[in-house]
Amino acid sequence: MSLIGDLAKKALGGLLGGEQGGTQASLAAMLPAAAGLIQQVGGIDGLVAKFNAAGLGDKISGWISTGPNPPATAEDIKAALGSHLAEVAQATGQDAHGAANGLAALLPGLIDKLTPTGVAPKGDALSTGLQSLLSGGLGKIFG
Repeated sequence: MSLIGDLAKKALGGLLGGEQGGTQASLAAMLPAAAGLIQQVGGIDGLVAKFNAAGLGDKISGWISTGPNPPATAEDIKAALGSHLAEVAQATGQDAHGAANGLAALLPGLIDKLTPTGVAPKGDALSTGLQSLLSGGLGKIFG
């Protein structure tokens, strides 16, 4: 593995708290899995509906707003997106808890970067934003 790949893996491991479910999340797998999840649930509006249904509307509203991002926990992710965790886990080679931890670390920044003006993009704008973030990796999300 390259030096950059090693550093990226360590950085993501730090964000996710190290080992998750016996494996460490891979940077190459978590970002596309999160992007796929966003599209699968109907974009950011779909995520908002899922978080609202779980009583966590204030969390995702904070990520969309132009203010600071409230943190997410694995429990938040399980409550809002539990039915989708198996797919994310499979795509990233983790168990459901590891996938929830990864999404908890990733989604606040990802949603924040997709909504820089506090408005959720739709259709082609969402796809373009996701592609831009995927090509730039965690640097664009957390940098």
